[in-house]
Amino acid sequence: MSKPAEKPEVVQLPAEPAPAAPVNARRVAAQRVREARDRLTSTSGTRPAFDTELLRQYAQTRMSASFVVMLLVVATGALFGFWMQPVSAAAWTCGMLCIHAAIIRSCARFLAEPASLPATRKWRTRFVLLDLLYGLTWTAILIRPAGLDVASNTLMMFLMLLVIAVSSMLAASLPIAALAATAPVTAAIALNFILSGTLDNYVLAVLALAAEGYFALLAHRLHSTTLATLEARAEKDALIGELEQAKAISDEARHRAESANVAKSRFLAQMSHELRTPLNAILGFSEVMKSEIFGAHSVPVYKEYSADIHNSGVHLLNLINEILDLSRIEAGRYELNEEAVSLVNVVADCHHLLKLRASSRGITIHEVFEHGMPKIWGDERAIRQIVLNLLSNSIKFTPQGGEIWLKAGWTASGGQYLSVKDTGSGIPEDEIPIVLASFGQGSNSIKSAEQGAGLGLPIAKSLIDMHGGTFTLKSKVRIGTEVIITFPPERVMSALGPMTEEAPPLQPENANVADEKRRPRHKPIMSAGTGL
Repeated sequence: MSKPAEKPEVVQLPAEPAPAAPVNARRVAAQRVREARDRLTSTSGTRPAFDTELLRQYAQTRMSASFVVMLLVVATGALFGFWMQPVSAAAWTCGMLCIHAAIIRSCARFLAEPASLPATRKWRTRFVLLDLLYGLTWTAILIRPAGLDVASNTLMMFLMLLVIAVSSMLAASLPIAALAATAPVTAAIALNFILSGTLDNYVLAVLALAAEGYFALLAHRLHSTTLATLEARAEKDALIGELEQAKAISDEARHRAESANVAKSRFLAQMSHELRTPLNAILGFSEVMKSEIFGAHSVPVYKEYSADIHNSGVHLLNLINEILDLSRIEAGRYELNEEAVSLVNVVADCHHLLKLRASSRGITIHEVFEHGMPKIWGDERAIRQIVLNLLSNSIKFTPQGGEIWLKAGWTASGGQYLSVKDTGSGIPEDEIPIVLASFGQGSNSIKSAEQGAGLGLPIAKSLIDMHGGTFTLKSKVRIGTEVIITFPPERVMSALGPMTEEAPPLQPENANVADEKRRPRHKPIMSAGTGL
């Protein structure tokens, strides 16, 4: 028999943050599948979108540096005219410019076309072939002046380094194109040095190969950096998309909540009228029947039934009023009708109203008030409702023969406080947030014969918060509960004494001004430093 009783505790709902774990797991799995699919469909091991973007950057770089390459070609052709026939140098220059023009034209056409995976593959192959032709053309002229003299070898080495440096920088977004443009030049120069058969040329050949490796590594690094930048930008765009989607969902949820709140307010307003109209009739007729205004009942039990009907109607009407007050407070539509209020007088009036109810249960209420306290600036109806709610709760949960203390006095900061302390059953510490929530009831309230709607304390707390005060609940099981509310010093008022000096004679034209000056002499005002 013990195992079935333990099952409800074992099968409990998880905490609210737990459902986020499956969502994150699904998101990670979807991202991995997308990345694997992109690697399989890509020509370079990256995402297809990155392939297109890398080619676009390659094309834009080649077009932006077209004048630099043209200047390098023309200067090289003019320089090599001193080592060969001018006609051959001019022919090489024209051919090189034509190849460069073909590359620039291909780049422009690629940038003008819409992006697609087949087109990206086609243009990638075309760019690699054009760069290979570009490198072979440079090879055709760089191996010609190589000789045994130091000047020729130095010039050839310098031009080779310049060519592979420029080509590596321009084609860094497409490493295979950079390799196609620089490898033929380096291989031809190194081979030319090796065939010369001297130790110095062997060293130059090794330097040429080392330079090729260095610039190839540099191009790979630049490509990796560019790819990382593209991936970061893609992740940022995806995150922005998710944030926008989440914002749209939250906005929709907010609109739905607002619509539901409006519908709730309309429903409460409508039901308030629909319920209060028959309740007034029920209360009125039950009052007539209970009082036997038109004659005594033939059956005495009917009088008791009439009293029960009247009490039930009063309880239902109070419940409707509490729900409406709470809904207005939550919607921010509860307006305070502020005036000068004596806290001690309000507490005494509430004690007088509930004294008979407390006496019927054998509960003694003690009053401990400080005398001479000035009035406070607040809503008398709201303050009265706060006191009635607190005192009613204390009477409800205090056993017969118990005691309740009502205390009112000054706070340390110059404000005023009210304390309602009882010797009831108390509230467990973990249930205090529950009883302060709307419609929240503690275990003692559920077990009690006098159950309520759980709105008394939330309404009192909301009303004191609107006054800028504080609400403190202290309770110990089987010892009692104490609720302390405080009003800030800014709401404590003081009155000016009458003026001792006589006013000067009035002139007819200044009579209205004098009347205005004379009015506030005995009007209560806020104490100094209140700001009200």
